[in-house]
Amino acid sequence: MAHDHASHDHDSAGHSHAAGHVHGSTDKKRVLIATCLTAGFMVAEALGGWLTGSLALVADAGHMLADAIALGLAWYAFHLTGRPATGRLTYGFARVKTLVAYTNGIAIFVIALWIIYEAWGRLMNPAPVLGGPMLVVAVAGLMVNIASFFVLHGGDRESLNMRGAILHVLGDLLGSAAAIVAAIIIVATGWTPIDPILSVLVSLLILSTAWSLMREAAHVLLEGVPASLDRDMVAKDIESAVKGVREVHHMHVWSLDGTSNMATLHACLNDGVDPHVAVSAIKKRLAVKHGIDHATVEPEFGQCADSHDQHDHHHDHDHAHGAPADRRHYH
Repeated sequence: MAHDHASHDHDSAGHSHAAGHVHGSTDKKRVLIATCLTAGFMVAEALGGWLTGSLALVADAGHMLADAIALGLAWYAFHLTGRPATGRLTYGFARVKTLVAYTNGIAIFVIALWIIYEAWGRLMNPAPVLGGPMLVVAVAGLMVNIASFFVLHGGDRESLNMRGAILHVLGDLLGSAAAIVAAIIIVATGWTPIDPILSVLVSLLILSTAWSLMREAAHVLLEGVPASLDRDMVAKDIESAVKGVREVHHMHVWSLDGTSNMATLHACLNDGVDPHVAVSAIKKRLAVKHGIDHATVEPEFGQCADSHDQHDHHHDHDHAHGAPADRRHYH
């Protein structure tokens, strides 16, 4: 099973079916178009914000920067789908986008905090804002975001990657709408403090995006159990569903890249059970019932091979959280 880990991981990071590959290539193009639109206009909006003195435009440009990077990552995820693993990187390159997403999250956080700091200064000392040109730039930004949305909307709705990309563009639509509202109020009433006020609202939107991005990426990097799975429930299910399995322990469940799930476990078998049949049944159960495509299963009869160094294992973790005594050697 080990030799095909890489190909399977990459298939599941994109699409595993033949029809999915056709979708994958058009999705890749769609995401690339959206990335170029967003990145190109982000530069124009940042310049527009600087020239008109509008912090709301700069904030929206910051949001568009975050989304351009996120869309770029989505494109890169499609691009990496066909890249084979190497002797040094045996899991392939699927986790690159998670690493970049985490770094991206930190960078966006800094941008959002800077905008809030700048907004506070402007509320104390209001600066002149050119409402007319600001409105033109904000409306153009909205048009670009709507175009990106329609480009992405025609893609594969089932793909997590595409759904994430669409969410980013929808967030951008809100940022542009805030800048338009600020511009209209400035043109109509001349009340410039609305500009920093709405820039703070956009910053809070960016902060929430960045936080969720960092949290999800950190969970993957820390080998956390995927949100859709419960490690203890999966173990209990194997014990009850697979014949001959007396107990499951030392079980770890993690995700390679947020989509491809993996597991390792020790299966304590009853005497006389064929280990090959039991291991095959466990792997099939994990794949069909729990969506864990790659499992390394160690069959055991009698004493656990790792029992001599159990004091080194962190088996008190789950017990501390109220796990039953017979589950104590999970970690």
